[in-house]
Parts: sequence; C-alpha cells; structure tokens
Amino acid sequence: MRQQSITGIILAGGQGRRMGSVDKGLQILRGKPMVQHVLERFAPQVDEVLINANQNLDQYQAFGCNVVPDDIGGFAGPLAGLHRGLSAATHDLVATVPCDSPFLPLDLIARLHSALDEQQAELAVARTGDQAHPVFCLTRKSVLPGLTAFLQSGGRKIDAWYAALRVVEVRFDDDVDGFSNINTVDELRTFDA
Repeated sequence: MRQQSITGIILAGGQGRRMGSVDKGLQILRGKPMVQHVLERFAPQVDEVLINANQNLDQYQAFGCNVVPDDIGGFAGPLAGLHRGLSAATHDLVATVPCDSPFLPLDLIARLHSALDEQQAELAVARTGDQAHPVFCLTRKSVLPGLTAFLQSGGRKIDAWYAALRVVEVRFDDDVDGFSNINTVDELRTFDA
C-alpha cells in the first residue's frame, strides 16, 4: 500500500500528424475514444487525473477531468505536457501516460512507485527490452524548476532532460503489449479488429 498521493496526467496535447492531423485521444477504438480506454485503466491507479490537451478542450472535459493546455505554445511535445501537469498537480508525485496507449498495464503506477521509493530516484520510467518508454513515468514534483529551465532554453527531447536526473528504469518485459501505442489510421484499424 502506497502512502503518497499521486496526480496522473494523460498526455493528449499532440497534433496527431502521423494519424492525419487528428486528435488521437478522441479517435474511436472498440466503440469508445482512445482516451476513455486510457482513463479507465489509469484512473484507478492514481488519486486525481488531469488531461493535458491543446485542442478540443470541451470534448476532453466531458470525461470529468480537469483539462490543462500547455503553457508553452506550438505543440511543444510531451515535456510541455508534463510541465503543465506538474504545475497543476495537487500531489507531490506525478505520473504520465499517453492518450494513444489504451492497453497500459494495470499495475503500472504500483511498480513505478515501488522502484522510485526503493532507489530514492527523481524519475521512474517504464522499460521493455532495450526500449525505455519515458512518457510512461512517475516523477517527483520537485523536478519542475529544472524542467522549466530546460524548456525555456529550447530543450524538447525527453531523454536529454532526464539525463540529468536520478532515474530508475522499471522492467515490464512481462507486459510488452501494454505499451503499444496507436499512431496511424492503419494501426487503429488493426487494434480495432
């Protein structure tokens, strides 16, 4: 049982360019928007959920979560979403997941939290095989000033930002499919079958 409360952020702030410039989180998969699949799996693992979105804000608000757009303009990427979420979070621990990964592990946060505590890390990141999945992470709100400085200096790459942090990677080789993300119309059709 964890003692600390966690704010969860669903990252839905992108432009969906690989899917034809549509809002990926609102695309229908198996009868409901992808973000709803994510919310149903993610919400029970955290204490509050924010949705980071930069378009279709009313549609996202209909899911009953606070919707927080990026502070940095121009669809600056997942770090801008994390930055906004950290700023709006009411808890000292903050987790992120993307809106286009509807099969995320049901024990994602428990495993990330355990490793974060055991290693006294600043950031816990999911990993499968030789691939880290930095948008599936749990971090401490105390990283916000450093992230703000990184973004203000023009930084956008997640791995470049977290290279300066105490990071623990958490293996999820038992649930590789949980990190499948749907980026294209063809992938959406494949998973929808």
